[in-house]
Amino acid sequence: MTQHDLDVLDEIQRRVLWLATRIVDAANHDRATGDGVKVGGHQASSASLVTAMTALWFAHLDAEDRVAVKPHASPVFHAIQYLLGNLDRSYLPRLRARGGLQSYPSRTKDPDAVDFSTGSVGLGAAAPLFAAATRRYVDAHFGARPHSRFVALIGDAELDEGNIWEAVADPATTGLGNVMWLVDFNRQSLDRVVPGIRINQWRGQFEAAGWHVVEVKYGRRLAEAYARPGGEALRDWIDAMPNEQYQSLFGLVGPALRKQFLDGAPAGIAELIADVSDEELGPLVTDLGGHDLQAMLDAYAQCDAVTDRPSVVFAYTVKGWGLPIAGNPRNHSALLSSEQVDTLRAAQGLTAETEWDRLDPASPAGIQAGARREALSRAPRERALGVTVPESTGVRANKPISTQEAFGRVLVDLARDREVGRYLVTTAPDVATSTNLAGFINKTGVFAPTEQRSWTEDRMLRWTESPAGQHIELGISEMNLFLLLGQLGLSWDLSGQPLLPVGTVYDPFVLRGLDAFLYGTYSGSRFVVAGTPSGITLAPEGGAHQSTITASVGLELPGVTFIEPAYAATLDWLLCDAIGQIAGGSAPAATAAPAEDGAYYFRLSTRPLDQAPFEAARARLGDAVLRRQVVAGAYRLIDAHQAYPHLVDAPVVQLAASGAVLPEVLAAAAELADEGIAAHVVDVTSLDRLYRAWQRTLRQGVRTATVPSVPGALRSAFADRVPVVTVHDAASHAMAWLGSAVGAPAVPLGVDEFGQSGSVAELYELHDLLPGSIVNAALAAIALR
Repeated sequence: MTQHDLDVLDEIQRRVLWLATRIVDAANHDRATGDGVKVGGHQASSASLVTAMTALWFAHLDAEDRVAVKPHASPVFHAIQYLLGNLDRSYLPRLRARGGLQSYPSRTKDPDAVDFSTGSVGLGAAAPLFAAATRRYVDAHFGARPHSRFVALIGDAELDEGNIWEAVADPATTGLGNVMWLVDFNRQSLDRVVPGIRINQWRGQFEAAGWHVVEVKYGRRLAEAYARPGGEALRDWIDAMPNEQYQSLFGLVGPALRKQFLDGAPAGIAELIADVSDEELGPLVTDLGGHDLQAMLDAYAQCDAVTDRPSVVFAYTVKGWGLPIAGNPRNHSALLSSEQVDTLRAAQGLTAETEWDRLDPASPAGIQAGARREALSRAPRERALGVTVPESTGVRANKPISTQEAFGRVLVDLARDREVGRYLVTTAPDVATSTNLAGFINKTGVFAPTEQRSWTEDRMLRWTESPAGQHIELGISEMNLFLLLGQLGLSWDLSGQPLLPVGTVYDPFVLRGLDAFLYGTYSGSRFVVAGTPSGITLAPEGGAHQSTITASVGLELPGVTFIEPAYAATLDWLLCDAIGQIAGGSAPAATAAPAEDGAYYFRLSTRPLDQAPFEAARARLGDAVLRRQVVAGAYRLIDAHQAYPHLVDAPVVQLAASGAVLPEVLAAAAELADEGIAAHVVDVTSLDRLYRAWQRTLRQGVRTATVPSVPGALRSAFADRVPVVTVHDAASHAMAWLGSAVGAPAVPLGVDEFGQSGSVAELYELHDLLPGSIVNAALAAIALR
């Protein structure tokens, strides 16, 4: 790149630095919130990446490349998008305001196009890695897409996050030569200047995982100084200097800086810099490679040249580069004063009237920005898959069957569907066989970038690995499971190919990957995950493997529909509906719930249930009506008035339950009938859909000052306003709200303590889930009324 080009890029980066700084300043000083809460922002953390990001967007990236921007550099990203003409000026003073620029880059909430949401540190770094793994899968199955580089800009403190190293080490992410991580190596964290420099440790960890490592440590000035006689000794001293001492240089000038720099230096260093003036010494010894445009572009080119493995660039930077707070140990959340902002504005040659202006389109910098806007423009992507997912695979069972087993059968049947099967892709963190994916794997194979020879024969599991496989096996990392599912669910945008992703995990360990689960749904990803087996019904496994709060998590997670079926046919209908929704609204019109935009969490069990009670309800209601109610969230498994007509004038109670506890609830209903009490049994297939339907009507009433109506799903399942007993192999509060929704007294039964080992009957007795306890709860509920 010529000196002229570098000068143009330097002008652009100075404008980027100004805009990013002013965006944060305006949010804090120009806008009155009236609530006394600090708006915040990260001027120093933004400044450290200005050079790296300017070099990327204004000289290196192509339209198909995808970039994750570290959370605290969001003002830089938005400044760049503004200069490229991709963001309206009105948003610049609206950082962290309602409807404005988000605190951290967000795919779903920012007005400009964000490739990867970031915010929870470590996840934004790993996301491009799994997006690249998804692209490798897409290319193998659907033909090569235009070449993309997947880039992550991350803070060095993010390397403390464990999920970073789980992602780096997973076999599914090896050999991805189109991945580059750029570490903003400013050697400061939120609280402090980091003692020591861990570059050797991190380099070793990346290299051990097969990554290509590049260091961009020094800028042009220092490189020239090192090339002069005695320069090697100068370099050795700067390399050996404690990080805290080096960082302290940024707050000093003149003789004070020289004295601090030479404190502890070996003999001869003072003489080496004797001919360097006090004014020149600071810019020389603090000249780091992360702020040298040419050095950064050279590093990017080095990474492009290595195509057989991921690359990581350690760019040595200054936190607060170009600002008066550069290198200050407490600059993480520090804000420039109004006087400092005025000085910075004047240095840019701007005024209060011109401070938000874009680059002059006729200037070299403006011409470069215009050219880059054209070079980086993208055509819209189509999210809908355009296939028709059947409303049912017709799964039947003549003997007791668990929902986990039924799940495996339905997936195999969907894989046989010519229209749907080729888009299905499954993944699991080393639990594929124990979560019933074996049938799907036997049919479709395991994905591998190249054909792998199988050295053993297993009649139960044909683990054939090839580019044609449709199951991606992961190591034991639930974080990686949800990170991969999140990127598979965004493949329509990031790789131009919609997929139908399905993952499985032991339900107790959903919580291990919860941060990544939330990250995927916040990013707008769409996938199915099955947590199985679940609850204390997994009785012999003991408390560590018995999930009791996952139902609550599924119910509360935004962008997730929680589903807990009990019978094979209900699982069939619900899974087909979920996959149909992901495919783009191709689910049958019989779906009672409104169109959903998010992920689906199925909580399943290994307990075989007799299917006869469901078949009786099917005969009573018919498939069309029953399916509509099942998909909407609940249906009457037993209608007491029809099942026990002699109890027409008897007290009535409703027993509501989800999943594996239905046999105990049915037995309790029969006991209550013997005692002269009519008990309806409601199978709640999706607490989530019921709750959302109830909340919609409540909020509509609140906002319009009208009496809330009762939503159809609740009205059908709970036709009578009579006492309710809720029964759940999960924390009792997850279903306790049903009493309020129905408008009747409620007694919730569930698991509110850690479990222990034992038989199902023993643990159900311990937690009051046996029929006798349910009968007593029903009597209590009636007494409350």
